[in-house]
Amino acid sequence: MAELLCGILTDSSKILTLSGKPFISNIEYIAYYGSGLHNKPSGEGANPKFSVEQKSVVFKKTGTQAYYGATFDQTRILNGDYLHDLNYKGQGMLIAVLDEGFRYTDTGPAFDSLRQSGRLVDQYDFVKANNDVFVATNHGTNSLSTMAGNIPGVYVGSAPYAEYALYITEDGINNEQRIEMDNLLAATERADSLGADVVTISLGYNEFFVPTNTSLTYADIDGKSTLAARAANIATDKGILFVASAGNEGNGSSWNYILTPGDADSAITVGSVNMSKVPASYSGYGPNSSQHIKPNVCVVGHPAWLISASTTPASINGTSYATPQLAGWAACLMQGSSGYTPYSIRTAIEKSAHVYTTPGVQLGYGVPDFRKAFDFLHVDSPMLPQTDWITVGPNPFVGRVSMRVFQTTTGTLNVVLVDALGKKVADQTYTVYQGTQVLQLDVPEVSTGIYYLKAKTETSEAAVKLFKY
Repeated sequence: MAELLCGILTDSSKILTLSGKPFISNIEYIAYYGSGLHNKPSGEGANPKFSVEQKSVVFKKTGTQAYYGATFDQTRILNGDYLHDLNYKGQGMLIAVLDEGFRYTDTGPAFDSLRQSGRLVDQYDFVKANNDVFVATNHGTNSLSTMAGNIPGVYVGSAPYAEYALYITEDGINNEQRIEMDNLLAATERADSLGADVVTISLGYNEFFVPTNTSLTYADIDGKSTLAARAANIATDKGILFVASAGNEGNGSSWNYILTPGDADSAITVGSVNMSKVPASYSGYGPNSSQHIKPNVCVVGHPAWLISASTTPASINGTSYATPQLAGWAACLMQGSSGYTPYSIRTAIEKSAHVYTTPGVQLGYGVPDFRKAFDFLHVDSPMLPQTDWITVGPNPFVGRVSMRVFQTTTGTLNVVLVDALGKKVADQTYTVYQGTQVLQLDVPEVSTGIYYLKAKTETSEAAVKLFKY
């Protein structure tokens, strides 16, 4: 029998945390007590985010225009809302953003939850050698917003609950300088020291004016030679997913290639398309000079919706704003896919893209589908043991096991994980519904070895042999 649960919250935004839980099928926003049930909650009426919510009759939830606002189309085309509906919104993931300035991030309403929850964990200006990053331009703010922006109903980014480190590596006022690649390297090293999961950079280089007017050649962007490309490759070796822009030089007469570090072999390089998945004319061309496919994938950046100083989103063209969207979605994918390497994550994203079998010089493998990418990592591997009603993976696993379950009726699923001696190490009961759903079993720290997952519903039983790294 279904149960109805009622609750009263002093902070209406917290109701969003209920979305996606396996034991909740839907939520209704039934009342608002302006003065509280007994006393008015302090401060709620002063927050403009809540005043917008209180005017809405329909509860905002993921997968709808009412929840995402301006980002709905650029989210839906990637099936990113599928990850959000599984409650993968970047929680516990650290994304380092390398750019030229983050003005308004310290005051903009779209970043208030980032600031107030303490998820802005580090900041540094490598150009001026100080901690003030809320200066110069808002190019970095715009990039950040595509991930961290969070005003439900107005604007929701790809990883709204992730942690962020903000680094200025480029002098946005003066001409390009070679030292900016050194800054990029230093920022990447600092991100690594903090345990960053993802580094994203919406900058790129092919010509320098300081100390002398010099240019890279096509031969230089071979994926491993420039300082920027080497930084990206080393970061990947250390377990960081490095996401780089293809650049906006596609219209150039003497140079229309990708930029470095977008040429890096290990980086996932992002180009720009419109909503019809047609490449923007300015989006940089690949491959790199070693003939590795670049860009790897493309995301909507022609235009992309951003948000900065106010509560009003704006649309701007550029690979700079396609790139961080991908970084945020990749972080959500990594959150739900513990134990996979950056190479595995990148490969899953590439395989999910719409022209994977016929890649192009501007499209790369095309526009990714994050539902497919998630399935590639969790249920489509030939290594995954499966029955006719439950599929389990990854195998081997690290800290989490995913289960894709098909049921003909609503009921309960009990999952027990035992070691080779029969000792129980995890026990979880879920509510399952008619159809297919993906469930997660978090596994405590256990030693490497063989384990058995036993799954049981009212009508079905299965036992799966797994290996722990």
